[in-house]
Amino acid sequence: MADDRFHVYDTTLRDGAQQEGLNLTVADKLSIARHLDSLGVGFIEGGWPGANPKDTEFFRRAQTELDLKHAQLAAFGATRRAGMKAADDPLVAALRESGAPVVTLVAKSHDRHVELALRTTLDENLAMIRDTVSHLKAEGQRVFLDAEHFFDGFASNPAYALEVLRTAAEAGADVIALCDTNGGMLPDELADVVYEAVQTSARVGIHCHDDTGCAVANTLAAVKAGATHVQGCANGYGERSGNANLFTVVANLQLKRGFDLVPSAALADMTRIAHAITEVTNVTPNSHAPYVGMSAFAHKAGLHASAIKVDPNLYQHIDPAAVGNDMRMLVSDMAGRASVELKGRELGYQLTPEISKELVDRVKDLEAKGYTFEAADASFELLLRDTLKGERRRHFEVESWRVIVERTKGGELVSEATVKLHAKGERIVATGEGNGPVNALDKAVRLGLEKLYPELAEVELIDFKVRILEGTHGTDAVTRVLITTSDATGEWATVGVDENIIDASWQALEQAVTYGLLRAGREP
Repeated sequence: MADDRFHVYDTTLRDGAQQEGLNLTVADKLSIARHLDSLGVGFIEGGWPGANPKDTEFFRRAQTELDLKHAQLAAFGATRRAGMKAADDPLVAALRESGAPVVTLVAKSHDRHVELALRTTLDENLAMIRDTVSHLKAEGQRVFLDAEHFFDGFASNPAYALEVLRTAAEAGADVIALCDTNGGMLPDELADVVYEAVQTSARVGIHCHDDTGCAVANTLAAVKAGATHVQGCANGYGERSGNANLFTVVANLQLKRGFDLVPSAALADMTRIAHAITEVTNVTPNSHAPYVGMSAFAHKAGLHASAIKVDPNLYQHIDPAAVGNDMRMLVSDMAGRASVELKGRELGYQLTPEISKELVDRVKDLEAKGYTFEAADASFELLLRDTLKGERRRHFEVESWRVIVERTKGGELVSEATVKLHAKGERIVATGEGNGPVNALDKAVRLGLEKLYPELAEVELIDFKVRILEGTHGTDAVTRVLITTSDATGEWATVGVDENIIDASWQALEQAVTYGLLRAGREP
């Protein structure tokens, strides 16, 4: 298990799951727990058994279905209710019987919350904390305490907020996490309060929300002030603006501050883990997320590219490989020769200065017409190959294509596409039906070519984006279409531009099929 001197505590399965639009099944939670364990976090908060049937089921299944190598499971719950013993409280019993080695109790540390929300006295709140912590400790479980609304409580009544810490520590709580529950703190103010809390001799942790955009900065400030336990969520999930992004916190502490939190090999797998969790949650990944975002080490400006060509560290704060990410060169109308040369090298091509200049000119000309290559690497590589060879070499030639959209008597819309192609000396006529014009064209092309290129059976159109370009209007507006296609080993993106949306789609589709054949090793 992880070193106990400093805790990395994940609360994705509980606090993160409160994000709007995020709904995790028990199977999802088990899967995410395995990913977090592979990163090497010390604790995974699984939810609130007894209060939530799904979380109760999670802890039941976790006992037989989770084989954690690094992390310990923590069950979340509240202190006993006012006026009763912890041993008699059914929700405390659910924590005791959860099978989790660690229990994290939430307790009020803001005097007004005690009186207005709990509707009890300040002394009774302290008794609830003392009784529940000592009871669970006596039952053999490790106990952490989340001091809810601690910073607001400190501002309202600092003596009482600190007394909550002392009471929990004296009852046996291993850690008291100071919670910026409303997410309103700024780093310098928060650090001062954490320092005051550390002087109580309680072991202090930190739990930050991101309502000011400072959750990660606040967490780092708390560590500098003496906190030795950090809480956060994968990808910054959580209600409202989210929680501190645990991936960013871990990377900053380990790579910038020298903390030894997770194995280096696990840190180098962080980008994959972050994206794997987005697949489970079905939440679109933030491409601009620090460290693990697809764009975290992407460079577009020609000035940057010129410097990176000399030394990548001139415009990168770390080696992307340290977190399992990659440097990417984006090709756009901002590109200079260095950008194109580096992008060519990334794709496996050595470009001469003359070819680079010609390619830059072609990119700028096409982008002025509405094309974009920074999101369509496959289209750029095809353009690069054409420039190198002096002409487009094709796997197939298009004689014509046609699409008919028909509404049936029953009200169903059906699209039918016919394509006439020439490939390997044959004339091919193929027809495909689909739920839309592009789907029908895609089916017709692959139906016509699969006999000659059976590899196309593995190729699938997986995403289709349409954008009306700025500066145009009405039905004659120029349309840009981005198509994402996949095969058994990966995916690629292509772009088409035209006043006619179907023709723009056809351009992107034709390139997608061509690139798929190149990936399969078929030279034209």
